[in-house]
Amino acid sequence: MTEENFKNGKVLLIDKPLTWTSFQVVNKLRWHIKQRFKIKKIKVGHAGTLDPLATGLLIICTGKETKNIHTYQGQIKEYTGTFTVGSTTPSYDLETEIDQSFSTEHITESLLKETTKQFLGDIQQKPPIFSAIKKDGKRLYELARKGETTEIASRQVTISEFEITNINLPQVDFRVVCSKGTYIRSIAFDYGKALNSGAHLSALRRTKIGDFSVDNASSIESFIENLVE
Repeated sequence: MTEENFKNGKVLLIDKPLTWTSFQVVNKLRWHIKQRFKIKKIKVGHAGTLDPLATGLLIICTGKETKNIHTYQGQIKEYTGTFTVGSTTPSYDLETEIDQSFSTEHITESLLKETTKQFLGDIQQKPPIFSAIKKDGKRLYELARKGETTEIASRQVTISEFEITNINLPQVDFRVVCSKGTYIRSIAFDYGKALNSGAHLSALRRTKIGDFSVDNASSIESFIENLVE
C-alpha cells in the first residue's frame, strides 16, 4: 500500500468494533494514513453509518474513491442480531433504559416465525426518534435527548429476507436482508407490536453490503499494523 494507492482511491473493508462511531473509525484510519505517508490531507469517508452499539462491515473509501460512496450506500445490506422480546426502550435498542414491559406467555416458535412474513417486501417504516435524521435543521436524537417529541414521517423500505435463526426467549436471533435506509431498530419495535407484545434490539451486526462481506474485513488494529509494515 502506497501513498499513491490511497490518493487514487481504495475501498477498505473494516469490521467496526462495539461502541465506536463510524465517524471515529474514519478519523482513526485517516490519522494513521496521514502519519504513515507524512501527508497533510487525504479524503476518507464511510459508505453507510453503523450505530455505536452495532458491529460489523463498514466500507471506507479513500482519495478519489470517495466520489463513489453513494454507490456503495445504495446497495442491499444483510444484518444479523438479537431482539429482546417483552420490553421496549425509547431508542428501540440498548442506548436507553426499558420503559415498558409486556407479556410473552402467548409467544410460540410458530408465532415468531409466522410474524416475519408481515415484514417482507415493500413496507412503510418510521425511523426511531433516536436517529441522525434531520428535521427543521436538527438531528432527531438531539430532540429525543431533550425529551421533546416530534412527528416522524414514514418511509418505504424493502425487506427481501427476514428469518428467525434461534429462539431462547426473551432472546430471538434473526437475519435480515434489506434496502438502504432501513432501520433494524424500527423492525425490532414493529415486530414486537406485531407479536402483541414488545421488543427492542439488543445486538446488531452488519454482515454484508452488496457483494462485500464482513468475512473479508479487517479489524482496525490489523489495518494499522499492515499500514506500518
